[in-house]
Amino acid sequence: MEKNVSQYSDLIATYATEIGMKILAAIAFWIIGRWLIGLAGRMLQRVLEKQKVDPTLMRYIGSIVAVTLNIVLVVAILGYFGVQTTTFAALVAGIGIAIGAAWGGLLSNFAAGAFLIVLKPFKVGDFITAGGVTGTVREIGLFATALDTPDNVHTIVGNGKIFSDTIQNFSTNSFRRVELKCQLAGGADHVSAMQLLRDKLQTIPNVVAAPPVEVEILEFNLVGPVLAVRPFCHTDNYWQVYFDGNRMIREALAQAGFPSPMPAQLVLTRSA
Repeated sequence: MEKNVSQYSDLIATYATEIGMKILAAIAFWIIGRWLIGLAGRMLQRVLEKQKVDPTLMRYIGSIVAVTLNIVLVVAILGYFGVQTTTFAALVAGIGIAIGAAWGGLLSNFAAGAFLIVLKPFKVGDFITAGGVTGTVREIGLFATALDTPDNVHTIVGNGKIFSDTIQNFSTNSFRRVELKCQLAGGADHVSAMQLLRDKLQTIPNVVAAPPVEVEILEFNLVGPVLAVRPFCHTDNYWQVYFDGNRMIREALAQAGFPSPMPAQLVLTRSA
């Protein structure tokens, strides 16, 4: 009996020692692994800083790398204890698929935000049309972009919607064209009117000298010719030039004595 007890005691001691050594080894692996992950993260950050990568994108890449390496470390430790890591990997994959399905829209915004940061189709302060919204960019986040519309409404647009739609950046080029129209009377001297408008609109503040103001006949209607009046300016001055241009058209033609455009109707009478 005492012999059996002694054998069991030795067996328990052996297993305890083996398990204890594995636990100590696992702790050592975890500490060393975490240190190596931190070292890899710092090295990656230095490399990205030398490449002048955007700070937001750096955090994005760093988080992905850190999560991936931590999963690899856990799987390796479980494998050391003899746990079937293939089952664990399948479980992680299943959880990832479930999260991806549930957060599909959020993840698409996340991915689109990363592309917006890398490709930089616009920057903070630009006046753009994106995702069906026109306004000034105030913030570019990983999930959404904030814009202030011309009527001063703070609007948040998902990055996925922005990246999947057409983006117009009005601030990229040094000037843009202002579209105005001018209705002339049928009997007006259109040549003189066109030259007068070219000269007058060029004097409006913030209208650029090159390219010069364009004034041409756009179409005809029952009243007379319709002129396309097109001054050019920077996008920051668009509405100032737009309203000043309309006022200048009215005042210049009136002061020069051009007849007011009036709709004309021809009435035919027939005697019985």
